[in-house]
Amino acid sequence: MFITMTHACSVMAKRYFFKIATDPDVDSVKCIVGVACAAQAVEDGHDVDVFFAAAGVRFLDPETFNSMSEKSNGMIESMMDKLLSGSRLHCSFGSVAAVLGKAEGDGALVIKDDQISWSGPPEVIAISEVADVTMVY
Repeated sequence: MFITMTHACSVMAKRYFFKIATDPDVDSVKCIVGVACAAQAVEDGHDVDVFFAAAGVRFLDPETFNSMSEKSNGMIESMMDKLLSGSRLHCSFGSVAAVLGKAEGDGALVIKDDQISWSGPPEVIAISEVADVTMVY
């Protein structure tokens, strides 16, 4: 049996929460798929929150991001542009400190500090409480 999908414009917008927690050095495809799905949700007109946590913050490390972008012929940059223009981005300050050895305000990520909400577990809980759909990559 095949399920026929209709274009998202014919469906009411939902609130999506994407949590990216996988280390791109361990499973880059999983990270890219998570970001791609979030970008697609934005493109389809949904209300989107994306939270980078744990080793998933490596995705925002300039060296890692640029390496992945080169391998994808710029596809990742395009997806990130969609997220920057159409979603709310969040990042764990504790994960950035533990994984990258950086702090909020260091300007150490591919996203400017003022374009991301620096937070922790309380915001993860708050975002997930109001989401219609939660996806973890």
